[in-house]
Amino acid sequence: MRELVIDSFAGGGGASLGIEAAIGRPVDYAINHDPEAVAMHIANHPETIHFTQDIWAVKPHEVTKGRPVALFWASPDCKHFSKAKGGKPVEKGIRDLAWVVVEWARAVRPRVIMLENVEEFRTWGPLGDDNLPIRDRKGETFNEWVSQLRALGYEVEWRELRACDYGAPTIRKRLFVIARCDGERIRWPLPTHGKGLGLLPYRTAAECIDWSIPCPSIF
Repeated sequence: MRELVIDSFAGGGGASLGIEAAIGRPVDYAINHDPEAVAMHIANHPETIHFTQDIWAVKPHEVTKGRPVALFWASPDCKHFSKAKGGKPVEKGIRDLAWVVVEWARAVRPRVIMLENVEEFRTWGPLGDDNLPIRDRKGETFNEWVSQLRALGYEVEWRELRACDYGAPTIRKRLFVIARCDGERIRWPLPTHGKGLGLLPYRTAAECIDWSIPCPSIF
């Protein structure tokens, strides 16, 4: 029985594209509450089965129907963790979306779980009455989230990585969390691009743009 691969918080399909490049086949299921995002994902990944629902409304057992899950990928909304949010109040419901990972781990026990978010995700903690993070309790909720995965038998590791070190034209850091329960060790990719010996040169955004297409200046 072939194991399932599931892209939750699927968006337009960038994560699915990377997963498909890695495993050589389409993602089985994609989940997103936004019809426009799902429409884009369908256009990019027509062989995937799509759920246009709130992530909490999608029941793991109903999706998997007893089939084993090889990978559960999660990229929950990051805007209420990002430093770009500044000192504005945040929404607890959005900050708590990552708890769905624990629900899937408890319900269907994916062999591998991967989560991608902004680096500030590690500061996930409780909010005060003003809906601002409590400064001296930063990281409490993240640590509890990790503890619950470990209590379910998962090995959990995380690293901050830059996509430019792997051939993508962006220098932004992202936090990646990997959890697995199949007894295999967690393996992180070695950089392929950079300034060191044997590395390919960094790519630029300019080389990805078709400059022959007419376009008005933004200035």
